[in-house]
Amino acid sequence: MSIFIKLGWYFKQEWKTYSIGVVGLLLTSLLGIVSPWVIGRLVDLIHRGNLKVHDLVFLLVILAFASIAQYGARYIWRNAIWGESAKLEAVLRGRLFWHYMQMDTQFFQAYRAGDLMAHATNDLSAIQRVAGGGILQFADSIITGGTTLIAMMTVVDWRLTLIAVLPFPLLAVMSRVLGNKMHIAFKESQAAFSRLNNKAQESISGVKVIKSFGQEQDDIEEFNGQIDDTIKINRKVSWLDALFDPITTLIMAISYVVTIVYGGHLVIAGTITLGSLVSFVSYLSMLVWPMFAIGMLFNTLERGNASYDRIDAILNKRSSILDKNDGVVEEPHGDLVYAIDSFKFPDEQQNNLQQIHFTLKEGGTLGLVGPVGSGKSSVIRLLLRQFDEYQGAIYFNGVDLRNYQLDALIPAIGYVPQETYLFSNTVRENIRFARPEASQKEVELAAQKSDLAGQISSFPAGYDTQVGEEGISLSGGQRQRIAIARALLIDPELLILDDALSAVDAETETRILRTLRAERQDKTTIIASHRLSSVMNADEILVMDDGKIIERGTHAELMAQNGWYAETFDLQALETEDEEEDING
Repeated sequence: MSIFIKLGWYFKQEWKTYSIGVVGLLLTSLLGIVSPWVIGRLVDLIHRGNLKVHDLVFLLVILAFASIAQYGARYIWRNAIWGESAKLEAVLRGRLFWHYMQMDTQFFQAYRAGDLMAHATNDLSAIQRVAGGGILQFADSIITGGTTLIAMMTVVDWRLTLIAVLPFPLLAVMSRVLGNKMHIAFKESQAAFSRLNNKAQESISGVKVIKSFGQEQDDIEEFNGQIDDTIKINRKVSWLDALFDPITTLIMAISYVVTIVYGGHLVIAGTITLGSLVSFVSYLSMLVWPMFAIGMLFNTLERGNASYDRIDAILNKRSSILDKNDGVVEEPHGDLVYAIDSFKFPDEQQNNLQQIHFTLKEGGTLGLVGPVGSGKSSVIRLLLRQFDEYQGAIYFNGVDLRNYQLDALIPAIGYVPQETYLFSNTVRENIRFARPEASQKEVELAAQKSDLAGQISSFPAGYDTQVGEEGISLSGGQRQRIAIARALLIDPELLILDDALSAVDAETETRILRTLRAERQDKTTIIASHRLSSVMNADEILVMDDGKIIERGTHAELMAQNGWYAETFDLQALETEDEEEDING
């Protein structure tokens, strides 16, 4: 029953509607008592040979009235209880989704997408059933069971009632024993569902890679293995769940036997009439649902309890990125001072960045280059406030980045990663994602700046062309240029291109960079790239390796140093010449 306590905040909030629902259940139960009484009266009248037309009409009118009224009462409780349960699911779903949106990078590294989806679907549905079916089963088992027992004692005979309910305590013992086992089993079942969801999500997302390497059969076998494990766990749940109904049926069968034997004795002895015994058997049949409801209740509560614990654990996770209520609300602009003494990712032992110090003047351009894993993206991730735990500080216009409110800082930064994410929407909506109110003219101007306008005009529906899931209908270069247009549309104070031109050819890259230099003379830009031609015109270039700056300067200064930069630049230039010769040859 602890799940009811955990959901107490919602029941307290919606107590009026739930009270109406409980009243509807009470009326339904009270009106349900009428039918067995009417049947008993008819049996007695027939048995005595005293049935008259007016008696029959009177009893049938009562029966019809009770049935119609019961229909109305059922409508009341169903509308109230099921409506509130759906509302609870909507509240929790919104709360969970908002929580996902507030969490940091560490959270999404700890929880896989499939697992989070399982929480947002399967777990929420289990909790919703507690607020709907659980309330119904709990209240109805008490109300219907209670009113029926009272009717059995008052309308028929209290001794027969006492004898008939003697087997019922066995149900409480059974529910207690099986309930504890089911709670553990349901937790394992939900965890297995999350693992299966993760596998399905990864296989669907990575289907191109799976097919490219011919690993379909291996992936199917792994998926089938996950299914087998999930089925094995759920069989245990089903086995425990299946024990409720047979035991409940057995207990009810014992009650029927006792009723017929002892009730027949009372009829023969003249203590009760035959009609009263018929009414009593009808009342006893009305107890079947409350008995089954108790079994179903424990099933519903244990599922909901396990799911609520999982949801609660997620909602209690806190982002390590603190958004200060008294933080700076003005959008930043001006010089960028990066003074990081050391930084390491959570759970890692060695520093990922060491002594990264530079100053980028407003309107300037900084280039970040270096081998794979050198720390370029780590520098950028701190600028995006994906991590706040580091030694040192980053200042934007003289204010520590961590002292800005996120709603002020993030809109001032236009970030274009190497792996671009596009939504299953039109080209237009993907470009104006950060500014949904942008006009068509502004969208077209942003596309021109990213050197994509000409290609968009050749698309089947122009800017209304659907890009498909994650932009599957577009080339890598087109996806990157849509992402660049998306960033340029907000005209950010700081534009960060994180290897964002890797999928375009050298000529297209040159046109885009030339446009950026002309358009962003008063705005700051950071370009991280493996292709050194992307940064050769930057005001300063940092060469990184193993999380440290090993060279720095302008293109000319770095070429004069004859270090990593000069060697790599010459090598890339030679590769470009060879490619051109192959094309022309």
